[in-house]
Amino acid sequence: MPFITVSDEVAKKSFTQVENKFITKYLPVLEPMAVKVYLYSLYVYQCGNAHYTVDDLAQTFSITADEAKGCFEYLEELELVAITSLNPFEIKILDAENVYGTPKKFKPEKYSDFTKSVQNVIKGRMISTNEFREYFCLLEDYGFEQNALLMIINYCVNLKGEDIRSAYIKKVAKSFADEGITTAKKVDEKLAAYTSSTPALIRIFTAAGIKKQPDVDDDRLYKKWTGELGFDEGAIVAAAKYFKAKNCEKLDNALLELFKNRKFDVKEIEDYCKNKNSVYSLTLEIAKSLGVYMQDSAPYIENYVNVWCNFGYSFESLKTLAVYCFRHGKNSFEDADLLLRKLYDEGIVDERSVAAYIEKQTADDKLLKELLTACGLTRKVIDWDRESLLRWRGWNFNDEMIKEAAKLSAGKSNPLAYMNGILSGWKSEGIFGLDKIARQSKPAASLKPDGAAAKAEIERHYYDLRHAAESRAEKALNTATADEIYGNIRKQLNELSIQFAFAEEGGEKAEVLEKQIAELDLKADERLKELCIDKSDFLPRYSCKKCNDTGYTPDGAPCDCLKKFISGLKF
Repeated sequence: MPFITVSDEVAKKSFTQVENKFITKYLPVLEPMAVKVYLYSLYVYQCGNAHYTVDDLAQTFSITADEAKGCFEYLEELELVAITSLNPFEIKILDAENVYGTPKKFKPEKYSDFTKSVQNVIKGRMISTNEFREYFCLLEDYGFEQNALLMIINYCVNLKGEDIRSAYIKKVAKSFADEGITTAKKVDEKLAAYTSSTPALIRIFTAAGIKKQPDVDDDRLYKKWTGELGFDEGAIVAAAKYFKAKNCEKLDNALLELFKNRKFDVKEIEDYCKNKNSVYSLTLEIAKSLGVYMQDSAPYIENYVNVWCNFGYSFESLKTLAVYCFRHGKNSFEDADLLLRKLYDEGIVDERSVAAYIEKQTADDKLLKELLTACGLTRKVIDWDRESLLRWRGWNFNDEMIKEAAKLSAGKSNPLAYMNGILSGWKSEGIFGLDKIARQSKPAASLKPDGAAAKAEIERHYYDLRHAAESRAEKALNTATADEIYGNIRKQLNELSIQFAFAEEGGEKAEVLEKQIAELDLKADERLKELCIDKSDFLPRYSCKKCNDTGYTPDGAPCDCLKKFISGLKF
């Protein structure tokens, strides 16, 4: 028969759950009223009573509010709760430490000298037995020398005053232990190193209006700012001033933002902060020009516009390029970013070179429109046409020769592919002037197999094969992205991939982004299965795997499929 059982009626009723850790470790040694307050606090939380106050709890147990708060302070010393707000008074129930056992029992005589020394340091209040027990745990569990822990307690009291809580002392001591600093010699060296940066921190805090004394955590941040990030004291003060950072957390975030945007000098920081509103307005204008809706502009500023400005592009150049992108079908920040990075790599950055680039592209588009018209096509100019024109000019043909090839290609089933063949034939025969073109009564298609007509036919054939394979892949992708669920997942993946590209390699943010991307990839695959779409359909399936429908193997040799096609040509 078990020691304790319950009736069926009790089993059906609601209960307040209490950690076994609390029962096995703390219940035997806690003061009775503290046990009542702790258990009743658990009950109130699990009942979901959000309006219950410390005054209500005090009334329940017929004690004063100060006595109730004292119980919570006692529980906080044992790390069973944390007081998160004094006005209004709020607490957070914490996880008890150690699964098994009870708080250690210590022989008072073993630490008699230590307890006297601690009480002499903390003169503003009497130290409770439980607080001493926590210090004994630090000595035994973390291996502190008594003098080492005394030095830490003395440092904390000098920093925070004699009414300092034990929780802060424990936090500082544990941070020292985490670095292996548990001997008096090492603690002395650590505090000496900290003291050397204290004057600088005080100057920064004074200039920034941060109303607190520097502590160990601030010292760690200072070393990060000056060492890892590379800011000098003047730059840190400037960051605090222009970002209006009134605490170290905000100042740390400000310096990380400046570090990411490569702003280290006081003048650079000043200009950056003054331009922040202007950059925001610029981002809105760019989005409007591109036809992009932004729910939150911050990611676009951070991942695109700030990067472009750091490349050296002026606001006016960016506005001009945004309009250019929209007119050429590049209707997203991602597409604009690809163009701007390409221009940056080519050294096209200042306003004059950007204007010259756009002027040249406009003239080229006008020429391409003439070529399309000469070929008998009425569609708009696309990127493939621009790449073709660039290639033909790379073959040393002038615009007049290209126009002549367009005229000869009129009426063909695939005029541009036919033009490729004609120009390729002229190139191989060394024909680069209109006066050298053999005027024949027959059309170009009647030339011999080794002439321009044969090359045009080959170009057309392989163009058709590639175009068909790529069109099928594009159609499959468009079908998938037309689905609202998959389209949203793909959009999120694109945005996260961009953030991942800018995240510091190996950093915490990069790890989080990588995990999010992996989770979205799984969701995307699951959605494609529901749509009965194979992900492999997004890639072109060329009819010839050896040459990918180009006619030539990767090493430049004619492919077997090309030889077979040529053998079947008839002229």
